Amino acid sequence: MRTILVAGGVAVVLGLLGTPLAMMLFTRRGYGQLIREEGPAAHATKRGTPTMGGTVIVIATLAGYFAAHATTGYSATSSGLLVLGLMAGLGLVGFVDDFIKIYRHRSLGLRSGAKLAGQGIVGVLFAIGVLHFPNSVDLTPAAAYVSFLRDIGPELGVVPFALWVVLLIAGWSNAVNLTDGLDGLATGSAILVLAAFVLIANWQVRHPCSGVKLTPQCYPVDNPLDLAVVAAAVAGACIGFLWWNAPPARIFMGDTGSLALGGVLAGLAVCTETQLLLVILGGLFVVITLSVIIQVGSFKLTGRRVFRMAPLQHHFELLGWAETTIVVRFWLIAGLFVALGLGIFYLEWLPG
Repeated sequence: MRTILVAGGVAVVLGLLGTPLAMMLFTRRGYGQLIREEGPAAHATKRGTPTMGGTVIVIATLAGYFAAHATTGYSATSSGLLVLGLMAGLGLVGFVDDFIKIYRHRSLGLRSGAKLAGQGIVGVLFAIGVLHFPNSVDLTPAAAYVSFLRDIGPELGVVPFALWVVLLIAGWSNAVNLTDGLDGLATGSAILVLAAFVLIANWQVRHPCSGVKLTPQCYPVDNPLDLAVVAAAVAGACIGFLWWNAPPARIFMGDTGSLALGGVLAGLAVCTETQLLLVILGGLFVVITLSVIIQVGSFKLTGRRVFRMAPLQHHFELLGWAETTIVVRFWLIAGLFVALGLGIFYLEWLPG
């Protein structure tokens, strides 16, 4: 528990103090946000706001994680390092995307194919990595299964599992990216899901499977405590960053942050064996992604739009809702999804 608290605390402080330094650096270099012309008119005032703030989240997370291990003497594990590597790798893909936008003075960075290729390479490396590095009882960071509250169904095999993991990583990183359209929306929503992973991993620590005997109420998860440390470090970094990213935002996370956060959510779900449960925990991200799919599908099939604008948060902007109202209400919805997901996770422990 002390390692979790130190990781989260250090990350909060670094996020809180490091973000203003990033704001000064990015402003001095002209790394400002470019706004889509077809977006809501109110967004024009955000033009030039420093972006790529996700670099602070990634750096504060890594610093919090390693500082916690250094001060408590708890050794870093392959599970924690692989999830952090996934986060950093996707953050790098997002950084390249953000830099191209700034360098070429346009609202689009990497082409979709190039971005997907970057996500795919990082995802494959992660998928292969989690099937290796067994611990003392021969548990690897993940097994080649689909999971809900634990692994379910038949074993997939290495190649299908790698494809499944890449799909999860691409889906969740893009879902957070789509949600990051209003000040603080993606950051605050991600904090809630990360807090849920701290609780889930802590519960798994307390209910390990003894030896090779599996029971319905144990979790054959490799190093869940370190996964809780990772989740706490990322949540802490996001809390520090949100101080400056809350409406009206003085800095944006950019694709650097959104891809990294989506990746770490997917990585935690894979390693805690809660891949499908994340669909409920991160329900807000799912709803916002579905709004884009519905909008595009409807327009291509019928020539009509279901929403005034997608993603969903912009629909409510065009209905006249204040940005702060949308953000707070969407945070509440995100919290309800997290509560539902945690309730389902703990449901099997209720008597009867």
